[in-house]
Amino acid sequence: MPPAPIIIKRVLYSLLVGLLIGAAINELSFLFLRNTARPPRSIELVIPPGTSERVARGEVPPSIPDSMTFVVGDVLVVKNEDVVDHQLGPLWIPSGTSASLALDEVVSYSYECSFQPGNYFGLDVHEPLTTATRLYGILYSGLPLGVMIAIYSLIMPSKEKKAK
Repeated sequence: MPPAPIIIKRVLYSLLVGLLIGAAINELSFLFLRNTARPPRSIELVIPPGTSERVARGEVPPSIPDSMTFVVGDVLVVKNEDVVDHQLGPLWIPSGTSASLALDEVVSYSYECSFQPGNYFGLDVHEPLTTATRLYGILYSGLPLGVMIAIYSLIMPSKEKKAK
């Protein structure tokens, strides 16, 4: 068994390596979460002129998605530039006006919608990714990995230099 200072060094190095690997993995996954990895903001959805005619013909308006993803705290502002009044769930948006919807909780909505041919609009609201969330991810993945590396390094026999 190696002396105590060597064991402590191995454990500390193992924890450091585990945290570095955890940080790399978490930051890589952060790159894929850019849409929800942001602070809350106001997002505008514009209903363009002629939308009601397109919907009546069964066409999807080109600038309106069929669903959107938000973070808690976002505010969806729907601006109606069409000549017809429209509805999105609880919002009634008369022609030439705007209405807003505060998104205060993590939830998936499927709202009745008059500016989509299928008459529904999906809203997914996710928890915002904060610095604390990122640190938790690093700690929750890096520390167990570091402990596993430390245990492995203590179990495996070390090569000791023999004096001649």
